[in-house]
Amino acid sequence: MEVRGTVIRIRGIGLVIKPKPKSEAGWRSIELPSWCTAMARRRQDRPANRWEAVFTPPTGQLRDPSNTQADLRDLFARIGYPGITSHTFRKTVGSLMDDAGLSARAAADQLGHAKASMTQDRYFGRRVRATGGAAVLEALERTSPDETCG
Repeated sequence: MEVRGTVIRIRGIGLVIKPKPKSEAGWRSIELPSWCTAMARRRQDRPANRWEAVFTPPTGQLRDPSNTQADLRDLFARIGYPGITSHTFRKTVGSLMDDAGLSARAAADQLGHAKASMTQDRYFGRRVRATGGAAVLEALERTSPDETCG
């Protein structure tokens, strides 16, 4: 799927598609699972959808981002998750990519971050992992067998 623009409201005109996201890295193709791609195609193929946008209301008009945020906030509160936001799902994608061992660069490209360091700092966790540090330190014992640590 391609991210090609952002819906914005212009006073006196209404909702329009700004033909590029807020940063160069925001304009991107993202990988989605097959179930999500199928859902997106169904939504995009609605007869009234002249923009080829995925997230439109049933009328096919553009959807106001502030209405979307409010609707999501209401829905999550109603089902017992008042602290969940759409950004929570971005965090989840970054965390799942981290857990799968994918690089910060791959996650940054998926999330639309120009700098992998931003993704790593904000989306990747700090967990105890096999870092290879023990193997490096084992070499110290082999090079000086008469001395021990501690």
